[in-house]
Amino acid sequence: MNVAALIGTGQAPPCGRPARIGCNWHFPTPRRKVRGFVSPKAPPMNHVKDQLKAGETAVGTTAGANSEVRFLANSGFDFILFDTQHSTDDIKGLARAVSATRGSAAAPIVRVGDLRPDQICYALDIGAKGIVVPMVNTPDEAADMVKWCKYPFDGVRSSAGMRGEWGEFRNYREYMDAVNEQLLIVPMIETREALDAIDEILAVPGIDVLLVGPSDLSINLGVPLDYTSDTYHAALDKIGASCEAAGVAAGMFFVPPGISPAQLQDKGFRFFTLPWAGWATEGIKNGIAGVRQP
Repeated sequence: MNVAALIGTGQAPPCGRPARIGCNWHFPTPRRKVRGFVSPKAPPMNHVKDQLKAGETAVGTTAGANSEVRFLANSGFDFILFDTQHSTDDIKGLARAVSATRGSAAAPIVRVGDLRPDQICYALDIGAKGIVVPMVNTPDEAADMVKWCKYPFDGVRSSAGMRGEWGEFRNYREYMDAVNEQLLIVPMIETREALDAIDEILAVPGIDVLLVGPSDLSINLGVPLDYTSDTYHAALDKIGASCEAAGVAAGMFFVPPGISPAQLQDKGFRFFTLPWAGWATEGIKNGIAGVRQP
């Protein structure tokens, strides 16, 4: 039978459909045998965690659902921290913004509003590679945080079974183990209670960074927003020394007025979120001024 002629006339072949290119009866093609879900690849590493393990400093910034996330993710920051505690964003509304970090060098980290397994699960399911929980005051709370962040058998995280934010995989057990290993877990220290229990909190396996909430810590130490007081600096010294002894990075949510990044680094701090708007504004002003110069 002349298939080309059938295609030209539109006559129906034995399959009962009009002759057309793409019909398997006309142009049979070998069926590809699928031997696995995808080609085996190890999930990409969380470079922020690798930096901290190597004793290096990680520098990120904060963003929201309406921020220019692609711009920020390609600006040299190590991570982008999306906040749902002190913002109008909710976690599910951050899905598009978190997705915008894909393919960049910036790891997406989400600060949830409270120590709740559903919030942690939502943040991880939309692609967060790090979780920040505010007001972690006891070792039991720290242990709950780790447990809810990690898949069995290091934790009890539920598997969505639909996302591979960490890359392609074939063996799901290997995938879960790799995610458990690479996820950045960041409880915040913001109270006198947490400061008194710092060594016990840091002894909880799985903590990567202990992040200071500068304002709340100062308030709870009785020196509200007095970032140069001896009481405040003594607390920072204790946090830095305890973290170093435990092999956990000390972090600062923002660099408070009256304290320089260098001072914090001297105390052992190696994880910082810094504001970007001022830098961007200054860069734009300089660029415009350069064009306007005669």
